[in-house]
Amino acid sequence: MYPIYEDNHIIIVGKDSGEIVQGDKTGDKTLSETVKEYIKEKYDKPGNVFIGVVHRLDRPVSGIVVFARTSKALSRLNEMFRAGNIHKTYWAIVRNEPPQHEGRLEHWLVRNERQNKSYAYDREVPQSKKAVLEYRIIGRSDNYRLLEIHLLTGRHHQIRCQLAAMGCPIKGDLKYGARRSNPDGSISLMARRVEFVHPVSKLPICAEATLPDDTLWHTLGHKTD
Repeated sequence: MYPIYEDNHIIIVGKDSGEIVQGDKTGDKTLSETVKEYIKEKYDKPGNVFIGVVHRLDRPVSGIVVFARTSKALSRLNEMFRAGNIHKTYWAIVRNEPPQHEGRLEHWLVRNERQNKSYAYDREVPQSKKAVLEYRIIGRSDNYRLLEIHLLTGRHHQIRCQLAAMGCPIKGDLKYGARRSNPDGSISLMARRVEFVHPVSKLPICAEATLPDDTLWHTLGHKTD
């Protein structure tokens, strides 16, 4: 975890792959607990520290996570997420060439809770939810392509599932068809940037995560500069 932006109402941090935002059956320490400790120590706060979880990232994914530091900010940020007023940009590394340089993907996703996996369909089926994203290629090497992705809906494993359905599973994502895992257990997907109007001050916020400590990320990412 590394801090990116903070004020009295919100804190934005960068999550490393492998960190969990909220507790799960593993019982591992959560990112929200780490952020509480950071706030408590930095500001020498007595008693409990309030941290509100606004959204999540899958454990093997890295990048931007926004937390609320006050109940007022939490309720407003939750409403902003529901209304689509918080804009997140993702980067993903894939091996296969997408069918187009840029495009829009629309699927109907069905979540299988037992498998912790989603399945994509080209038409509406029972229990499905519509999923929409836009992508474009922003970098490439001999073997890989770097995609920039904008989510227009927020579904379980949406990017992972939809890119796989396009024939471009994310590097390292065995669950969705990658040929091999990444050495550190991550998948090559990150929440790169978040943009929104501050829920209290009304000032524009734009925060960006640093690239993972990996040569391929930096090789592809620097070609976009």
